[in-house]
Amino acid sequence: MIETGSLTVRRGPDRGFANHGWLKSFHSFSFADYQDPEHVNFGPLRVINEDWIAAGKGFGTHPHRDMEIITYILEGALEHKDSMGTGSVIRPGDVQRMSAGRGVLHSEFNPQSDQETHLLQIWIMPNRTGMAPSYEEKRFPAEKKRGRLCLIASERGTDGSVLIQQDARVFAGLFDGEEKASHAIADGRRVYLHVARGAIAVNGDALVAGDAAMIEGAGEVVLEKGSKAEVLLFDLP
Repeated sequence: MIETGSLTVRRGPDRGFANHGWLKSFHSFSFADYQDPEHVNFGPLRVINEDWIAAGKGFGTHPHRDMEIITYILEGALEHKDSMGTGSVIRPGDVQRMSAGRGVLHSEFNPQSDQETHLLQIWIMPNRTGMAPSYEEKRFPAEKKRGRLCLIASERGTDGSVLIQQDARVFAGLFDGEEKASHAIADGRRVYLHVARGAIAVNGDALVAGDAAMIEGAGEVVLEKGSKAEVLLFDLP
């Protein structure tokens, strides 16, 4: 028997939702007009927004400060420009990290004329503030995530992951059929797992796209019985 600690499942439709016409967004945690005192953060994990941005639309120039911002593209493309002089277009398989530090301005637009962009934007509270802002992006192709948990972000940039200012590790994985993976939870750690696409069993609980599992207490997370599943796993203090 697997000791799982305390596991709580939150279903996707229970998240906050906003429809701005050009932008449709589910909020896993309190954000903008969605305020939920029971879901403000999970450890240093502060935001998971699942966004659909209409063709040719996006977020105009706006500020951020003292936040680690990770953008994970599911479909389409996103064009980023910032006050550090960075400009790029990211697509599925790319992971973008912007450390806002003591302050940065940036914009994000869907550069496509005929396709919606589907993405996850993740905010992690840093363990140090007032740092110089910085930017990084790396590519993690499907073969690195197929049937396993691939480290995409960590405090030390381990295994080629993007570097974040927090004692956190973020993994991405793709699972289908008999593919299976597990992740050990150390004492004093917690895990948040978000299902981005498809369906998968997490410690025996059936989850589908938009669902999340929160696990507190030492033990193990077992992922199996995936059906075109894409997941993000956050190992947090």
